[in-house]
Amino acid sequence: MRLLPALTAAFLTVSTATTAAAQCGGSFNSFVNGLKKEAMSKGYSKGTVDKFFSSARQDPKTIKADRSQGVFQMPFLDFSQRLISQNRIDVGRKKAKQYASTFSRIEKQYGVSRGVLLAFWAFETDYGAFQGDFNTLNSLVTLAHDCRRPELFRPQVFAALELYKRGNFSPTKTTGAWAGEIGMVQMLPADIIENGVDGDGDGKVSLKTSPQDALMSGGKMLSHLGWRKNEPWLQEVVVPSNLDWSKSGLDTTLSAKQWAKMGVKPREGKLANLPASLLLPQGRKGPAFLAYPNYSVYFEWNKSFVYVTTAAYFANRLEGAKRYDAGNPDPGLSGNQMKQLQKKLKARGHDVGKVDGILGKLTRRAVQAEQVRLGLPADAWPTAQLLNAL
Repeated sequence: MRLLPALTAAFLTVSTATTAAAQCGGSFNSFVNGLKKEAMSKGYSKGTVDKFFSSARQDPKTIKADRSQGVFQMPFLDFSQRLISQNRIDVGRKKAKQYASTFSRIEKQYGVSRGVLLAFWAFETDYGAFQGDFNTLNSLVTLAHDCRRPELFRPQVFAALELYKRGNFSPTKTTGAWAGEIGMVQMLPADIIENGVDGDGDGKVSLKTSPQDALMSGGKMLSHLGWRKNEPWLQEVVVPSNLDWSKSGLDTTLSAKQWAKMGVKPREGKLANLPASLLLPQGRKGPAFLAYPNYSVYFEWNKSFVYVTTAAYFANRLEGAKRYDAGNPDPGLSGNQMKQLQKKLKARGHDVGKVDGILGKLTRRAVQAEQVRLGLPADAWPTAQLLNAL
């Protein structure tokens, strides 16, 4: 489910000599030979390197999966309702009780609330039930060879080699998600090296078979990514109809007192005394949330706005929050209409990243800027009215 993997700094450094070598593309066999040479330059023995790479094969299914992430084009309400079922909530709450002592350790040590990890556990592998059947080495080498994001995946090949050297990775038997993540909460090899924790005390880090190991490791990784201890991440709010909508979005951060003065009220509980951004996933007529600093850490786990917001919201639901007030949002755009919009925004000089039909951070920023220019409610939600106006 993760759109883009998080990478640890330890395996991101690539030497100048290596950069000069073929970083992607070309003959797959030649590419693998280049990886082997680089591995030996890092100090791994020829025997270890030859054994590790002997079974490496290009995997067309991995490339197909990488190119088929259209689910992220779905709007928040559709996406969240697809991923969040009553069964997932019920199972999550049972898991919270079953592993209560582990969650308490995580909260004490890392300050990460149990709902946060439960949500990731649910979305990534359905609480460990479906961890992926892609050969991990083949997926990593295939994605490193592919020229779309080689800088992300090449370091992970060498991280997997390090795990193999330690006896914690099998080139032929280790399986996981198409992007190379392993285990119940789907962690990449470099993340496992950096943040793997023996949560059950058996002397091993087993993210595929031990919920305690997986959860403790996930908690440590979030802490490593900048999670602020014992702070909230997302809170549903009620907003007045006359709000200055141009202040919504992740580019504007105000204090809780400032939001309160503008008429923003919590739907449950109290506003946290923290800086926050007003999030309107489907515009001013849909659900509204205040996103606190920890919300930004979610983007280190996954780069998709709709996934991140859904995971953060689901964490609240698992801890007893009400179902959101869906409101009655204006109809959004189809995937093709979104691509048309992105092209028009680019033509006006906006940076929207790739024209992919996905309403991400850059496209939202551009939409809001054009809404301000055109005198439309600047809630960053693209509609047919905006598309026609452009």
